[in-house]
Amino acid sequence: MLPRSRTLPSRIHHGVIEERYDIRHYLEVEARPEIRTETEAITIEPNYSKCFDDDGRLKRTGTFWTATAHIITAVIGSGVLSLAWAIAQLGWAIGPIVMILFAGVNLYTSSLLTQCYRTDDSVTGQRNYTYTNAVKSILGGKKVRICGLIQYVNLFGIAIGYTIAASVSMMAIKRSNCYHESHGKDPCHMSSNWYMITFGIAEVILSQIPDFDQVWWLSIVAAIMSFTYSAVGLGLGVAKVAENRTFQGSLMGISIGTVTQAGTVTGTQKIWRSLQALGAMAFAYSFSIILIEIQDTLKSPPAEDKTMRKATMVSIIVTTVFYILCGSMGYAAFGDHAPGNLLTGFGFYNPYWLLDIANFAIVVHLIGAYQVFSQPLFAFVEKWSARKWPKNNFVTAEYEIPIPFIGMYQLNLFRLIWRTIFVLLTTIIAMLLPFFNDVVGILGAFGFWPLTVYFPIDMYISQKKIGKWTNRWIALQILSGCCLIISILAAVGSIAGVVLDLKTYKPFKTSY
Repeated sequence: MLPRSRTLPSRIHHGVIEERYDIRHYLEVEARPEIRTETEAITIEPNYSKCFDDDGRLKRTGTFWTATAHIITAVIGSGVLSLAWAIAQLGWAIGPIVMILFAGVNLYTSSLLTQCYRTDDSVTGQRNYTYTNAVKSILGGKKVRICGLIQYVNLFGIAIGYTIAASVSMMAIKRSNCYHESHGKDPCHMSSNWYMITFGIAEVILSQIPDFDQVWWLSIVAAIMSFTYSAVGLGLGVAKVAENRTFQGSLMGISIGTVTQAGTVTGTQKIWRSLQALGAMAFAYSFSIILIEIQDTLKSPPAEDKTMRKATMVSIIVTTVFYILCGSMGYAAFGDHAPGNLLTGFGFYNPYWLLDIANFAIVVHLIGAYQVFSQPLFAFVEKWSARKWPKNNFVTAEYEIPIPFIGMYQLNLFRLIWRTIFVLLTTIIAMLLPFFNDVVGILGAFGFWPLTVYFPIDMYISQKKIGKWTNRWIALQILSGCCLIISILAAVGSIAGVVLDLKTYKPFKTSY
């Protein structure tokens, strides 16, 4: 088992971009052989310009279709399962309209963000490979640290939310089988702790895969699973409405006095739940965090921002239609009693096997999605540590370990310990606060305004040199201010929901 110097991967997958050596480094290596290592032996071909882009990196091959697929895969996640509950809080008169407004805001601010991929000029300007790179290049100063903090805290929170969601689906499968074995006589209550621990163990193992480009197969499986359970939820909603022969729900949403799992809904709780629903809808559209990374996969010409704007428009339209169908049919099926997780609301009745398949699909999707959103944080911490302690073998050395039928695994002790601690923390916090809707609402509220609205608008104003107090500047500031108010209200509602839930639960003893 021999230590080796760590190498930097050269591919991107679902928002995780890794540093790659550019052509200037290749030329430097050729000119100064003494700095070449065993992993950097590179021969420059005379026609290298045909293989590299204007920044010296390998030619990008992404297209409109691949960008659209990336966005849809990133957007359609577990957030879709809470939309029926969100519409139930707002009602038929407001719920679908608010969802369309969120889609419109996301579409507009995303189009602004696409123009920040290159600094100064959309065709020849300097490329920004990540969201934080764009903020650093265009805005600079303290805003870079603020953006990075919000981005990585949001990624950490998403990992917690996915742990909770996966445990709920695993329990739904177990309770479904328990219910049918007892012919409905056993209520089949159980604790979520062991299911969260099981999910955590799976993530500890998968997190040890060094680079995300090596788990592309997991991303593909996760994408297929997300469409599977969303389609099942939509289909069962339609079937439930057909069975009831009527549309449940009301114009103004859940009625005061309705008895829920958390107790009877009061006037104050109605307000909090409505605000929390805003956070859930915001979370369902949270993909701006990886938009720049996706854009960095696109080939040119045409200019990357033009292709990305088209991909963003098509993706948001498709997901909005899908969201409104799932949310509306779920609300029509259950009315005021729409569950926080749509697939747990159909009970344990026939076809229970179909629900088992859907919940299994959720678990598989979330196993992959956890890695999708955690890898940027893994990479950030490991690169920072390597720069901080470049000569520390614990941080930088890799050891070759042969694995039968797989090949040679590059073990790094720092990566092993740090990633295990990360998964352990997200699992423990999920066990402490196992409230799916509340966590989703808080994440949506926390990330929506800064990442989806404020930074894209601020960078666009700086990039286009829009003067203060001009009509366009005022309009953009009004949009940003309104979205800030919505984020604050959603955060207040979600925090209030956590406070209410805390009154009825004991740490590590939550059962369903």
